[in-house]
Amino acid sequence: MRWLLLFWLLDLAAPPPTLVNDDSWIGRAEIVDGDTIRINGSRLRLLDIDAFEMAQNCTDLKGKEYACGLEAARALGDLIGGQDVRCYGRERDRYRRPLVNCWAGQTDLNLQMVQIGWAVAEYSRNYQVDEALARRAKVGAWAGTFERPREWRRRRD
Repeated sequence: MRWLLLFWLLDLAAPPPTLVNDDSWIGRAEIVDGDTIRINGSRLRLLDIDAFEMAQNCTDLKGKEYACGLEAARALGDLIGGQDVRCYGRERDRYRRPLVNCWAGQTDLNLQMVQIGWAVAEYSRNYQVDEALARRAKVGAWAGTFERPREWRRRRD
């Protein structure tokens, strides 16, 4: 009986698997930027959203520039809040990263990043209504002005 208890306790201490199957990841997330995380070495890109790049600046309502890319990464970290993250997705981007929908607890990270104004709806029609609501409410980067991340990257390529 003691051995059974010992094995059970050791099993609880084991880290969660990186890849549950070909399209699922569960574990502690490391923030890469506002739309990319790493779970146990797997680099995952949040599907259908585009967050500000780490080096990207935006302008607040007073005309002052600030690091909106850094703010987007912080916002994603705040949403995760140290919880394990669950991600699912079958597609891959041109860099071979899995394109995923992710949750921390009951929080849909893709959706929330758009709703709080630190990412924009991109690459599909998903989240367009949420983006419009965030813009109207002037939350996150919508409280000032910015260049869409896709355009910002295009100018630097």
